[in-house]
Amino acid sequence: MTNPAAHFWTIAPDLRHRVLPLRPPPARDWSTVTPDPVVGPVRLTGRLAPAPGADTLLVIVHGLGGSPDRHYCVRAARAAERMGWASLRLALRGADRLGEDFYHAGLTADLEAALTSPEGSGYRRVLLLGYSMGGHLVLRYAAGRPDPRVRAAAVVSAPLDLDRSARWLDERVWSVYRRHVLRALFEIVAAVDRRRPLPVPLAGVRGVRGIREFDRRTVVPRFGFADPEDYYATQSADRVLEALRVPSLYVGSLGDPMVPPESVTEALRDPPPALEVKWLRRGGHMGFPPGVSLGFDAPADLESQVAAWLERRGAGTAGPVRPSPPRAGSIG
Repeated sequence: MTNPAAHFWTIAPDLRHRVLPLRPPPARDWSTVTPDPVVGPVRLTGRLAPAPGADTLLVIVHGLGGSPDRHYCVRAARAAERMGWASLRLALRGADRLGEDFYHAGLTADLEAALTSPEGSGYRRVLLLGYSMGGHLVLRYAAGRPDPRVRAAAVVSAPLDLDRSARWLDERVWSVYRRHVLRALFEIVAAVDRRRPLPVPLAGVRGVRGIREFDRRTVVPRFGFADPEDYYATQSADRVLEALRVPSLYVGSLGDPMVPPESVTEALRDPPPALEVKWLRRGGHMGFPPGVSLGFDAPADLESQVAAWLERRGAGTAGPVRPSPPRAGSIG
């Protein structure tokens, strides 16, 4: 059974942010357009926080059903500001609830579009930070053919096996978490339905009670997968980790109730040389108490520690490098 403290750190930071919102660094609305072979041009949005004279951009990717305004994205942007970096809190297609389209866990085109946009292309060095499903997406992108300016990537609370993750969420996770995620996903597809018909009528999505069934009725027909199993098998990050060359960090919580260690153990049993794995004893899903440390000389909070790792591993003047073998550990 998950430690009650892990549930607290999964829920409490979000609730606190809703009541007393964290103040992000000064930022402006950002948007770009990416072509899609099925629906045509898709507008992407986000929040861009420039930094005077910065040559480094941190791109922050939210979790499933999330948005750039979630507490963890704001914390990441604040950490970037302290490092003197610019940051882009990217909204994956549909996450802004504007109905342009909706995303799936392997759709790296949105990340590519952000980096090649006029604003994104103006930085010498790019660092990536993804949370939960956004972390899965970051690893998929980093293991493919990333922009050569991408020097390092970090992911927090990220699933790696989509089939196993869907099974866990549908069968074992607290229903309050599942309902929370499904409610957000329904908002996204409902906004799309107001602009154009969905592959399945909205009424057929409204009553869905599980992640797998949601994917069956939305992601599968929209993106041409045969079924959810085909989607999970072809898009799961664990299938491509061996191709990872960008120095990357995986941070997980031993008590995570939504992406528990046992759901990623197989994928991380023998990580590739480019991937460093750190487990924290304290914290929940994307929420961590003050004082957690990855062992770096930086403030003891998760985002500052991750930023220190990104700075260290993302240093250099060339493109991605292949680092020495990682050290897996359980700390914090």
